[in-house]
Amino acid sequence: MSSAPLTATPAPLLPANKPKSAAPQHPLLSHLPHCTSLRGLAQLHAAAVKAGLAAHPALVTRLLTLCTGPGAGPAHLAYARQVFDRVTQPSDAVWYNTLLRGYARSSSSSSSSSAAAVRVFVRMLEEGVAPDTYTFVSLLKACAARVTFGRADGDCVVSYNAMIAAAVRSSRPGEALVLFREMQAKGLNPTPVTVISVLSACALLGALQLGRWLHDYVRKLGLGSLVKVSTALVDMYAKCGSLEDAIAVFQGMESRDRQAWSVMIVAYANHGYGREAISLFEEMKKQGMKPDDITFLGLLYACSHSGLVSEGLRYFDDMKDHGIVPGIKHYGCVTDLLARSGQLERAYKFIDELPINPTPILWRTLLSACGGHGDVELGKRVFERILELDDSHGGDYVIFSNLCANTGYWEEMNRVRKLMSDKGVVKVPGCSSIEIDNTVHEFFAGDGRHPKSQEARKMVDEVIDQLKLVGYIPDTSHVFHVEMGEEEKAISLKYHSEKLAIAFGLLNTAPGATLRVVKNLRVCPDCHSMAKFVSMVFNRRIILRDLNRFHHFERGICSCGDYW
Repeated sequence: MSSAPLTATPAPLLPANKPKSAAPQHPLLSHLPHCTSLRGLAQLHAAAVKAGLAAHPALVTRLLTLCTGPGAGPAHLAYARQVFDRVTQPSDAVWYNTLLRGYARSSSSSSSSSAAAVRVFVRMLEEGVAPDTYTFVSLLKACAARVTFGRADGDCVVSYNAMIAAAVRSSRPGEALVLFREMQAKGLNPTPVTVISVLSACALLGALQLGRWLHDYVRKLGLGSLVKVSTALVDMYAKCGSLEDAIAVFQGMESRDRQAWSVMIVAYANHGYGREAISLFEEMKKQGMKPDDITFLGLLYACSHSGLVSEGLRYFDDMKDHGIVPGIKHYGCVTDLLARSGQLERAYKFIDELPINPTPILWRTLLSACGGHGDVELGKRVFERILELDDSHGGDYVIFSNLCANTGYWEEMNRVRKLMSDKGVVKVPGCSSIEIDNTVHEFFAGDGRHPKSQEARKMVDEVIDQLKLVGYIPDTSHVFHVEMGEEEKAISLKYHSEKLAIAFGLLNTAPGATLRVVKNLRVCPDCHSMAKFVSMVFNRRIILRDLNRFHHFERGICSCGDYW
């Protein structure tokens, strides 16, 4: 292998998108960026209004941006709100987001900022403007941890729905559940929108018991017949690891829309049931239901995780027959489909010839497969393509340095690790959670944040001692430290987060109870092996959801067939 040094900023290999030529603007608008005082801004605004530019998109955008930027005071923010309120039926999500960002930055009282932010968000929903991630992030920041939210708008179900949805969309499911409990304590009756958002929070947390309680709650409220609510239940059960419950809800639905079919197909895909996903897709078509991009995404994902290469490529081609233009996630599934099956060069060519500029995620998918197949030459090419686009992701450096070490390219490994150190890039710590008695417990790899972490670590020691008696051998093939011996490598693996969560589950559940663990990263080979042995020795069913899929461990066998 060439020992040419890697660089974090190589020349781009793909042409950048050419910017579109800007449309001509009114001369008045060119003066806006030069206004540094509110008075001057107001004077210019008045002149623009007289010139008939009151609703000009560029004017509104610039005014909002200048009045809500860093350092803007309460008077600027109030002026921005006046400008916004005078726009008839504002339809640009950027305007709403800019104003919400201003409230998030505001140094005025949190209560008044929260109230104003909520009113802007409610108007956004009323006008039919779709919120995005930026909307929810700014809304949460503006509402100062939500306590002022209740004071701002009183006991309003719509307001609570907005905040719960914001928490879920911003990946803060715990906050969403706290808001829901607060809402219940006030005697407010949840709407279908409330229930769907809270079910999504349970899905993110993997909180199955809480999700089952919500299912009973849905029945009592008489909302079980609503297609959207039932679909949310299917999604929740599937993401919490209970595919059986997801199937039961789906089969019990009186009617199903396209989303319901798609969610069930995705559920089968995430659990590694490729054939079942395909069968359901064919049944969906027989029922006269037209698939959409989400349906095909689930189908392609199912094929990639079940090794159904020819089927996956055929369905990818079928998208055109349904008038669906593939998106980046569909391309990612095809890349994964080819790469997992060992067709690495074909996968590289597929990405390189895409009609759109590939993202780091596509190359990252191929890099992971290069690691799995030990192709260091292609891995280096892929790694360099990733660095062209994003040199800040710690996982990329770890995967490639491990690949180099595993194939004996120690000099290259050291160079990559030095590059990682020089760039200040760090690996995302592993975190696993397990729900016991309606409480979600989180464990981080190697640390003692959880109050019972010492008990969990002691239990890990005892469990591993028992597993070794029946043939368990720590898999150190992915631990690469030249200065470490095999025993030291085994110790470094010992307290991975999923091991701590499994051990904690063994300590705190009845014999024979199923353990459901959620991990934020891909499960490592050693933890995967350990879980298989635990399922056999302790007669436990373990359902582990990692970054890519579900693993069902039972009697020493995993549902993935070691293909993940």
